[in-house]
Amino acid sequence: MATKKLNTATLAGQEWLLELKGIQKRFGPVIANRNIDLKVKAGEVHALVGENGAGKSTLMKILYGLYKPDAGSLHYNGQELHHHSPQKAIELGIGMIHQHFMLIPTLTVAENVVLGEEPRKGFAVDRKLASAKVREISERFGLALDPDRKVSDLSVGEQQRVEIIKLLYRGAELLILDEPTADLTPGEVQAFFKVLRSLVTEGKKTVIIITHKLDEVMAISNRITVIRQGETINSLITAETQPSEIAREMVGREVSLVATRPVVKRGDVVLKVNDLSVKRPDGVMALENCSFEIHAGEVFGIAGVEGSGQRELIEALMGLHRQNISGGSISLLNQPIDHLSPMQRLDGGISHVPEDRHARGLVLDFSISDNLLLGQQHHFTQNGLLETAKIQEHAKTQIKKLDIRPPLPQVAARGLSGGNQQKIVIAREFFRNFHFLISAQPTRGVDIGAIEQIHALLLQARSEGKAILLLSAELSEILSLSDRIGVLYKGKLVKILPSEGTTAPELGNLMTGASQMTGAKS
Repeated sequence: MATKKLNTATLAGQEWLLELKGIQKRFGPVIANRNIDLKVKAGEVHALVGENGAGKSTLMKILYGLYKPDAGSLHYNGQELHHHSPQKAIELGIGMIHQHFMLIPTLTVAENVVLGEEPRKGFAVDRKLASAKVREISERFGLALDPDRKVSDLSVGEQQRVEIIKLLYRGAELLILDEPTADLTPGEVQAFFKVLRSLVTEGKKTVIIITHKLDEVMAISNRITVIRQGETINSLITAETQPSEIAREMVGREVSLVATRPVVKRGDVVLKVNDLSVKRPDGVMALENCSFEIHAGEVFGIAGVEGSGQRELIEALMGLHRQNISGGSISLLNQPIDHLSPMQRLDGGISHVPEDRHARGLVLDFSISDNLLLGQQHHFTQNGLLETAKIQEHAKTQIKKLDIRPPLPQVAARGLSGGNQQKIVIAREFFRNFHFLISAQPTRGVDIGAIEQIHALLLQARSEGKAILLLSAELSEILSLSDRIGVLYKGKLVKILPSEGTTAPELGNLMTGASQMTGAKS
């Protein structure tokens, strides 16, 4: 392992470790980067913020050598970079962790870390030395990982640590992190920030972090660069900036950072879950004797650490893996639906924003317009044939309504940012004529302007008398949008409480079992 060190003698006479000047990048008709400038100091955490599709990830992929700019120049450690590539980036000490991890689940932590740069003992891989090197890095930076565990057995937060160790093993001095907290629990975020601070203060590393979460920007960064529609808008010093200012620069208008629930009269019961129990494929009970009701005009939030039974609850409500349900019943509008297929449930008035937009929300190689009508093709047919003009008009309407970028119906969903992919799912599921909405992680990986818009859609549906089940890792989202909150802990609904007067610490205690509550009360 060859560790690359910064040329401190070169840096002594300059202020910037990294300078990107006039970067431009186009993908066919789509302009991702118009004329972006970015300056980063050595030893800082630099936040790169902007709306979905603003060009943040594209810019960082140019820095990492995955894309070549159409115009502009890159300067790192006092040198202009020519013929840049990922291999050249690694040699220079630039590393990148992508939004979707690049790990092999069947390999161990150590095997993933050293892959491609394995220590050798003769012609064989020295597995003992590989484990020792990984253990040394993890202990030095407080990453706390067993090198011999399989990646498939790790939580999302632990997998992220593996990605960080991979960069450190290869001698990275500048770490690029693309939406690193998108899938982390609040506790994992705090642990991750502790690691970042250690990397900067003790490891003398420099970090560029792409994130939409303004509280995290304020908590971890030293400086901020805002880009909007592919252009640099402003550079800010975090300590001298307010979240409202960052939001305004990102979106180009004033943004409400807190959702306000209007007063709505609660109606009749729309969804009733009675003593629902669900087993995992391995036979372990994932959800046990779960009971609750959701009324018309009500948002019922579910809070719980990852793996507390949320996924199994959603699957049961949608009719997925019905063979795993070991007891209980589900009714919609006073009618049992336990026997119905997923499609019958959708046709019967259920809409579903899934937690994993890639696995269950989109066909990535289909166009925006095709993804916007998945499961609803019968609304766009005549004499058994799809009405192309009607489909395109529908796509244009939804693209405009949700501000999906780029606004081109024919573009494949795979080519969009994560936030714009999420907007496609939201647009499609809100188009359905539904009575009950399952909204799982609706704003994951979404920018502040789109969060405001999605929250408004949820509250509008509530005002129209819809019943909504909201599952979110963001406790602030649960507290601001929900009328009542159910807390899941190890597969049990330990308490149901009103959102009014409930605090995040109180929810946290219930979620982790710190509070000795044992019975659910409405």
